[in-house]
Amino acid sequence: MSFAATSEQRQTLMWLALGLLLVGLLVLLGPVLTPFLAAGILAYVLNPGVDWLAQRGPGRARLPRTLAVILVMSLLFATMLALVLIVIPVLQKELPLMREQVPQLLSTLDQKLAPLLAKLGVTARLDVDGIKILLTEQIAHAGQGLWTSLLSSVRIGGLALLGWLATLLLVPVVLFYLLLDWHAVLARLADSVPRRWAVRTLAFGREVDALLAQYLRGQLLVMLVLAVYYSVGLALAGLDVALPVGILTGLLVFIPYVGFGIGLVLALLAALLQFGPLQGLVAVGIVYGLGQVLEGFILTPRLVGERIGLHPLVVIFALLAFGQLFGFVGVLLALPASAVLSVAARHMHHHYQASSFYTRLER
Repeated sequence: MSFAATSEQRQTLMWLALGLLLVGLLVLLGPVLTPFLAAGILAYVLNPGVDWLAQRGPGRARLPRTLAVILVMSLLFATMLALVLIVIPVLQKELPLMREQVPQLLSTLDQKLAPLLAKLGVTARLDVDGIKILLTEQIAHAGQGLWTSLLSSVRIGGLALLGWLATLLLVPVVLFYLLLDWHAVLARLADSVPRRWAVRTLAFGREVDALLAQYLRGQLLVMLVLAVYYSVGLALAGLDVALPVGILTGLLVFIPYVGFGIGLVLALLAALLQFGPLQGLVAVGIVYGLGQVLEGFILTPRLVGERIGLHPLVVIFALLAFGQLFGFVGVLLALPASAVLSVAARHMHHHYQASSFYTRLER
């Protein structure tokens, strides 16, 4: 009897050691896993659409799953291409505006700051003419400099460039096969769980799925609504780059705090270049202040819910930690992974409070 118990304990220790080695290997292979993580996140979000087309389709006629995957992926890439075609031309128009407005803004700033500094005994003035010449030269040759730097990067770091291209090409390939075999992959994962843990593991998986579904799909709706709101709000404020800045701000909402900060900085910069200090700050402040109220008190509670319940410090730490491990995709993965860990921590906390280690009193 003791031999059987010892054998079972050895098997448990062996599988735990293999599991820890696997986790360590995944951490070391973080950059290599980037396309697989990105494809996995996209597959989880897009799979309900594929299932709907495969089960019903147009006119409730069943479609082959392969065709459903192709249709969903085509819609995704068409949306991404449309965003690129919207944003890039407008930004190209803003380069001449920046060349004209930045020197004027600096001259106004110099005229207001110089008297204040003089009262403090500090004599300093900005070389506005020199800055204007520098900006004119840099922006005029921006295209040439860009191509030069690209060619230099190809010569110096050709392997790194090929690695990025391979990653970009690998994401749609992995996404296609994941969507095609999604249910089979999940079934294999479920079959690999030890039978004594199967019921609890499946229950845990269903709880995590419900949490992630509420977060990810709700977050997509929040991003869409905010992209429309910021685009319309900045357009009503008279901002020339309202459409690209509004779309970018709405899409960057999925990165908590960081996304809003980047969007606000872009909008403030564009407003300062176009309107000047006071009017630009007031217009952008009103639009983004109302946007925060709309997101925090209406959209997020109704569309996403508060089931994740992560503290802001936990969110910031998760963004930094997952970004360090997996790069940009780690930033995308931070909140969903934190939600999974929060479910696991909640289960562990309940188990801890029910254990004799916690409830036993000292005699």
